[in-house]
Amino acid sequence: MSMMTQLPTAMPALRVMPMPADANAHGDVFGGWIMAQVDIAGALPAARRANGRVATIAVNSFVFKQPVFVGDLLSFYASIVKVGKTSITVNVEVYAERNRLQAEVVKVTEATLTYVATDDQRKPRMLPPVPDDAGV
Repeated sequence: MSMMTQLPTAMPALRVMPMPADANAHGDVFGGWIMAQVDIAGALPAARRANGRVATIAVNSFVFKQPVFVGDLLSFYASIVKVGKTSITVNVEVYAERNRLQAEVVKVTEATLTYVATDDQRKPRMLPPVPDDAGV
């Protein structure tokens, strides 16, 4: 039941290929490994918006839609969906390119995470204002 699709046209935040050490004996990639990569991808736009350090404070949702296999090329697309006074919520979508000769692309994971901007003492801090000519 593969839901074949195409990669989004936006630039991915992260691209990575899971290796045998990231999977069980049957070649299925561990969900925890995928979650770690999603956290990295989501933190990139959050840190850019915060203009500095961020920490993950919540995994609001996380859905594994399809299995991920060793050798899949994963593309992580991250976009900010909400900005508070100290927090940034990011949506991350993950696509796998598999069977590259047939160019099969499937959406494998969707997640929403919330990050908080932190100072040098790792305490929450206010987000800087957005310049007039920049998008969120």
